[in-house]
Amino acid sequence: MDTKELLKKVRKIEIKTRRLSDHIFGGEYHSTFKGRGMTFSEVRQYQFGDDVRNIDWNVTARTNEPHIKVFEEERELTMMLMADVSGSALFGTKNQFKNEIVTEIAATLAFSATQNNDKIGLILFSGDVELYIPPKKGRSHVLRIIRELIEFEPKSKQTNAAEAFKFLSRVMKKTAIVFVLSDFIADDYKQNLKIAANRHDITGIRIYDRHEAEIPNIGMVQMEDEETGESMLVNTASKSVRQNYSKFYNEKVNYFKDSFTKSGAGVIDIRVDESYVKKLLGYFKRRG
Repeated sequence: MDTKELLKKVRKIEIKTRRLSDHIFGGEYHSTFKGRGMTFSEVRQYQFGDDVRNIDWNVTARTNEPHIKVFEEERELTMMLMADVSGSALFGTKNQFKNEIVTEIAATLAFSATQNNDKIGLILFSGDVELYIPPKKGRSHVLRIIRELIEFEPKSKQTNAAEAFKFLSRVMKKTAIVFVLSDFIADDYKQNLKIAANRHDITGIRIYDRHEAEIPNIGMVQMEDEETGESMLVNTASKSVRQNYSKFYNEKVNYFKDSFTKSGAGVIDIRVDESYVKKLLGYFKRRG
């Protein structure tokens, strides 16, 4: 992709997702994810209705007038976006590929965090952690994250979510809000997720295409696994073939939901042809 085309794509995503975060998600994000506590702000004269427990007795004695301490929420937070860039992210049958939806959702969340003056970081993972952008503030930083999500070319097509969670625990010592965007066609990450979720506020966003859930009956088909590159002839007319695939797929989905729920993490399911706006808003409101 040439620079001009890339910038055009970035701008298009910025316009769409910034409008969403400005008008819809900003307030919801703020009320859902609270700051680290209350910090002292100032001392002012007591007004009727103020909490008497906050009276500053030293200033009151000095001025002969009641004064209270004012506290405000220590708002600054850090958001980490973790995006799966493995081969299966390129799957899509309904107008958009999964990786395009991932980019839009990540951008919307990032701009919502920016509105609240929070830092945003990025981890791109496949069979390994492929890119880490440390958390920073500001629009230009978010645009860099969007650029990477659009044009990054992974070295591996496989998925290793366990390694990604291990990396998160290693680099993020302070509590962060973490959104993991993937189709979660993976397993063996439960333990590493649990460790990371003890420190961080984690939400798994499963992005999927409904045509992945089952193989249609269309006879003999040459299929290639996007993650392994393995090509094989599959008889989709066989009921057992279709049932085995469906069982395999459902096991992965159940593993995802079970692992995240038992770790105390949040879960959102978003189908590529559904409105991710409704899904995110519903999640924020349930949590808020």
